[in-house]
Amino acid sequence: MVHYCVISLYFAAPGADCQPLVWVNPGCDGIISYPGALPTTGRQPVKIQETHSFDLTPAEAVRLQEVLRAQVRLSGDTGEISLVAGADASYTKGSDEIYAVAVALRYPDLTVVERVSARTTTSFPYIPGLLTFREGPALIEAFRRLQSEPDVIFFDGQGIAHPRGLGIASHLGVLLDRPTVGVAKSLLVGTAADPGPARGSASPVRRDGETIGMAVRTKAGTKPVYVSVGHRIALAQAVDLVLATTRGYRLPEPTRQAHLFANEVRRGGGQTTLPGGE
Repeated sequence: MVHYCVISLYFAAPGADCQPLVWVNPGCDGIISYPGALPTTGRQPVKIQETHSFDLTPAEAVRLQEVLRAQVRLSGDTGEISLVAGADASYTKGSDEIYAVAVALRYPDLTVVERVSARTTTSFPYIPGLLTFREGPALIEAFRRLQSEPDVIFFDGQGIAHPRGLGIASHLGVLLDRPTVGVAKSLLVGTAADPGPARGSASPVRRDGETIGMAVRTKAGTKPVYVSVGHRIALAQAVDLVLATTRGYRLPEPTRQAHLFANEVRRGGGQTTLPGGE
């Protein structure tokens, strides 16, 4: 069973197009509308490409990754970027419930314009390298709720810097058919020298003589993040976008905001509260 939660907390600037604030309570059959103002983007909802079954054994999941890897594109034209999104999932240790979120932000000012979440249950175990088969169904359901299709999506996880070249950013990039970037806090495969101490310093992540990502210092005095191509974007542009969306924290705003919201939703059991509400 999938439960949805959608909340938008941000208000339009004077003169901006607005629409009623809509609240969808997780586990609730109805949609409740509240008077309020919400920035609109004039975009279409996210279109999900034909997906596959996630009801697989670990061995079947590995074989599917090897097949889908051939569909990953390591370059692409993102066009003019005006909307980006971050995606993340959260769960309680020992629980089979996954809370997944997608957060859309205007670019380049990084104002949050939409936040959506979905709660699903999974029986797939936590296995490094097979994260998509645990979190993917919930993340896809969250993106089905997103009303504005982003130009680029950032994932808290790997892109091609993965044992089979298909981390969660690449896997869902193929299914969503959107440019995607993997931003990980640690390496799954490959090695990288520690980048210089200044913000913007970077060093390649290499595996078997091939560059599969970049270790990027997004904030002086903090550990680097590991950026890799997800789908339909070049590595150089992915690194540039990570730096362009970082605002004084180690993580870029799309994944930082998604991480915060995912934890908020999980702590509330899938429910959040309207501003000033109880």
